[in-house]
Amino acid sequence: MGIGMRIGINGTGQLSSLDGIIDAASRAEADGFDSFWIAQIFGVDALTALALTGRQVLRIELGTAVVPTYPRHPMMLASQALTVQQATHDRLCLGIGLSHQIVVEHMWGYSWEKPVRHMREYLDALLPLLRGEAADVHGEDITCVGAVDVGGVTHPPVLVAALGPQMLKVTGSRGCGTITWCTGIRTLGDHIVPTITAAAEAAGHPAPRVACGLPIAVTSDVDGTHALAAEQFALYGGLPSYAAMLEREGVTDPADVAIIGDEAHVEAELRRMADAGVTDFGAVITTTSREDHDRTWALLKALRS
Repeated sequence: MGIGMRIGINGTGQLSSLDGIIDAASRAEADGFDSFWIAQIFGVDALTALALTGRQVLRIELGTAVVPTYPRHPMMLASQALTVQQATHDRLCLGIGLSHQIVVEHMWGYSWEKPVRHMREYLDALLPLLRGEAADVHGEDITCVGAVDVGGVTHPPVLVAALGPQMLKVTGSRGCGTITWCTGIRTLGDHIVPTITAAAEAAGHPAPRVACGLPIAVTSDVDGTHALAAEQFALYGGLPSYAAMLEREGVTDPADVAIIGDEAHVEAELRRMADAGVTDFGAVITTTSREDHDRTWALLKALRS
């Protein structure tokens, strides 16, 4: 019954508790899911949590969706990521992103003047370090000279939260995949997948991974679940990068790109996503009842590749 797309669980809702993260990842592994993801927001450190999780959860891929770049020098992030690789026996997928102007400038005090330049220079430093090579970057935003020595590991795949055309081109041209949020299926197929794939091909890289995270619910209470998603994810609609993706999709509310409906509808939407070229789905299960949560989990489990 697989749909040709890897299916994982995004457990960001358990971020307040290390035990909750480990328990959620353990259940995802036991039920055969391909991956388990958590975000770095304003709580538990995602990479530390995944290092601990990987000592008990021994099979599935463990991913960050995502870790912001601005507060972490590339050398420090490379060291931490490779340490997680060592702890998890090479099962980390390193998702990174810029975060947002309001956070970068007003909470962290960094400049948002040239975010694409920042990511380009950041990747030019980070990627060699992850491969065990020396970095020698003297950019306008990033200076990074030296290497990181963490033995016995392979470099993790890197996914960049790239949505706009320039960021997708930077990402694809460096052999990285992308990871999205608040991006609808039509926009994935018409914009995200073709833009990053063309950039990868032009640079001689293989087709990139495209990982998508969206709220999802199998339910008979479509209106109530849509209202819940609208309440829980309202803030994302006010962030410019996500608002631009919603505009491309022809909607204004993050809840409008959530996948909500009965089993047949949800399965059809996930198949549309796979047909659009998405390689990985990180399910953010958003339901109004435990029964609906279990229905959603059961369908995702049945559809896993």
